[in-house]
Amino acid sequence: MNNLYPLFNVIIALAAAPLMFGVINRIKAFFSGRKGPPLLQLYFDIGKLLCKGAVYSRTTGVFFRLAPSAGLIAVLTALLFIPCGAYPAVLFFPGDMVLVVYLLGAQRFCMLLAALDTGSSFEGMGAGRDAHFSVFSEAVLFLCLAAMSAASGSVSLNGMLFTAGGRIWQVSPPVLIVVVFVLYIVLLAENYRVPFDDPNTHLELTMIHEVMALDHGGPDLAMLEYAAALKFWILASLPAGLLFPHGMKPDFFGNAALFLGLIALTAALTGALESCAARLRLVKVPQMLTAAAALSVVALIFLAK
Repeated sequence: MNNLYPLFNVIIALAAAPLMFGVINRIKAFFSGRKGPPLLQLYFDIGKLLCKGAVYSRTTGVFFRLAPSAGLIAVLTALLFIPCGAYPAVLFFPGDMVLVVYLLGAQRFCMLLAALDTGSSFEGMGAGRDAHFSVFSEAVLFLCLAAMSAASGSVSLNGMLFTAGGRIWQVSPPVLIVVVFVLYIVLLAENYRVPFDDPNTHLELTMIHEVMALDHGGPDLAMLEYAAALKFWILASLPAGLLFPHGMKPDFFGNAALFLGLIALTAALTGALESCAARLRLVKVPQMLTAAAALSVVALIFLAK
């Protein structure tokens, strides 16, 4: 039965990932004095989109039609390599952290291809911004993983977050706190949240992610929304895995509840940040990501000693 626990953890992630966007929206509604949408709103939206048909422009080609499903498959594959608290990942091998980053990059690449395939200069603008900022955010993610690898002595996510467990904090707790902070910055950048992007905006000069999904509809848009929720879960699992109290060794349900609580806390923090902070000017985004890269380099230097 214990061998099935990692698979159950994946099922929990598949079921609970859209809930995190509901938590973000309810926190934002609380700060603005509104009731807000239901926690399960994204589930309703995805179900409604799956019941609709897709409309394709005559200027789009095969890349536009295949990109949503290919991106979702890439994110689902990456999810198999993410450990869940006190239980290991479904799949793991030395160096799998590189594969996870490339799988997330493949999902982004599919979105970029779909945006460019529309032939729209508007979506091409968003794709160009996304490609530009990803150069910084993916580098920062690699540096954070390298710092975690130096602290744990493993080049696998399973070794960093499961096998090493709480022992990783015996190396240098203050430096690992910096790593957790930088991982959260990467989460905001990779998921197009404030201060890097505003998922609720529809202003032409400020959109990044939303502009690349404007021409999608029906099941294609449902796959994009679900892939975005899973990507948020995967990137939130990295700081949550570091903060998970491995010394407690809870049972399966306790582990699932505790890990889900950490992910929900990350979502709540994101909602509070979006309610209290403003979006950065586009020219300031590379500067903030460069500062995050500098912090991760400092952490890597200290942890590699």
